[in-house]
Amino acid sequence: MSFGDIVKFLDEQVAWGPVILVLLVGVGLYFSIRTRFVQFRKLGYALKNTVGKVFKKTRAEKGELTPWQSMTTALAATVGTGSIVGVTGAVAIGGPGAIFWMWVSALVGMVTKYAEVVLAVHYRERNEKGERVGGPMYYIKNGLGPKWKWLAVIFCLFGILASFGIGNATQVNSIASSVEGSLSAFGVTSDNITFLGSTFSVIRLITGIVLAVIIALVVIGGLKAIGKITEMMVPFMSIVYILAGVVFVVFNYSQVGKAFGMIFEGAFNPSSVIGGAAGATILTVMQKGISRGCFSNEAGLGSAPIAHASTSETNPVKQGMYGIFEVFITSMIICTITGLVLLCGHNAGNITIGWGSGADGVLVAESMGSVFGERLSMLVVSICLILFSLSTIISWSLYGTRCFEFIANSKVIFIYKIIFVLFVVVGATLRLDVAWSMASAFNGFMAIPNLVAILLLSPVVFRLTKEYFDRK
Repeated sequence: MSFGDIVKFLDEQVAWGPVILVLLVGVGLYFSIRTRFVQFRKLGYALKNTVGKVFKKTRAEKGELTPWQSMTTALAATVGTGSIVGVTGAVAIGGPGAIFWMWVSALVGMVTKYAEVVLAVHYRERNEKGERVGGPMYYIKNGLGPKWKWLAVIFCLFGILASFGIGNATQVNSIASSVEGSLSAFGVTSDNITFLGSTFSVIRLITGIVLAVIIALVVIGGLKAIGKITEMMVPFMSIVYILAGVVFVVFNYSQVGKAFGMIFEGAFNPSSVIGGAAGATILTVMQKGISRGCFSNEAGLGSAPIAHASTSETNPVKQGMYGIFEVFITSMIICTITGLVLLCGHNAGNITIGWGSGADGVLVAESMGSVFGERLSMLVVSICLILFSLSTIISWSLYGTRCFEFIANSKVIFIYKIIFVLFVVVGATLRLDVAWSMASAFNGFMAIPNLVAILLLSPVVFRLTKEYFDRK
């Protein structure tokens, strides 16, 4: 059994087996019922108090981020390649029905992330540098008590490993593929290099080295640098991609109805939509939809609360509204646009989705090419992918640093940062399927201790929510 086969087994059979799927959706349903579906009742309030206050000046003290910066830092990690490459892979392997299960995971995931953020702000503390720190490891330690610290350590270990997968390898790999595809569209190619059994182009290697230098400069800059960069990048890249996707859908409006029909039918009868040759079952569709949906919005993983804990906002529930908004914009808007671009393009005959096999963001660019032209569409998707991925890497460098800081002396954090930067080059040269399987597996493993913690601390979430809205 090869390394790739082992990673695939851990991903599909262990990390994202039926147990974790039921746990993710079940926890979201439990919090939805107990909060009387706060994610729907207060969606308008959440939008008004998040994106509605984007231009409001907010000050943050030393070691803090503004509420908007903490949200964009978390959103930078979620609106990554999962919104383009993740959705493409889910649809290609699981069929159109994967989008339906992505929606399901998002609708219940909105309240899961809300609960995570509330607990992160409520139980946060300051580190030796005076920075606000929090997240699952801190609400486990400060909420459940010292006897549960072992669970916090397990979360941090998986968080560190995940930072090299979801927050590094997959992102860099997607950027390298995008750059390679864009240059190819303009007639630029390069020689291949074989190293330790892997073959990759010189373009990929150069891309990895350039990205490593950029990431190193940001990581050295610390918390404030990360907040300022994501604050600028996230709104711009999201608007560009959403506008491009909407324009494409408008030009292909005749295919939209059929696309939605494929999504709903494929969710429960995948073979009727993509045929039996792909071997997709309902379990496969659910697995790809929920796991890639979780990869995209990170609800339940426990990663985003690490960024939210740095906020200058003192009320946990008010910051929790940003968690609801994150999942909504990522999965319900951006991921849906990606899905429609793929399905409308496939139905119109502009692209062919190879059902049952993996695919990357180039397929999205090829589909958009029918409206914008091959070169322009490749350029737009490449720029969005680069910005999405770069912002995700930056945010996950913070997550990994916080996890490493929790289990090791803060004076040796530089060791983690050096390894993280070097791994950027490795990620650019990895095989796409191996990179995604690694990222997906570590995601599933880090979600388990976090979900256990928020379930045990659920009474705190319910109490804080009731107290806040009773006052309102």
